[in-house]
Amino acid sequence: MFSLFKQDPTKKLNKSYEDKLESAICAQKNGNTNDFSMFTEEALNIRKKIQALEKPAKLKA
Repeated sequence: MFSLFKQDPTKKLNKSYEDKLESAICAQKNGNTNDFSMFTEEALNIRKKIQALEKPAKLKA
């Protein structure tokens, strides 16, 4: 019953992931390759966290 009130942790991480990718694209358009690579690396790290959280859920199903 109380599981209705639990927030999905991947939802927040997905939002953060999308924001980092958008920042990376903006940095690339502006010609700032250092920021582009930094944002891309951060996005990849977030994606790894998302995959780690989703992996156990797939095994249960």
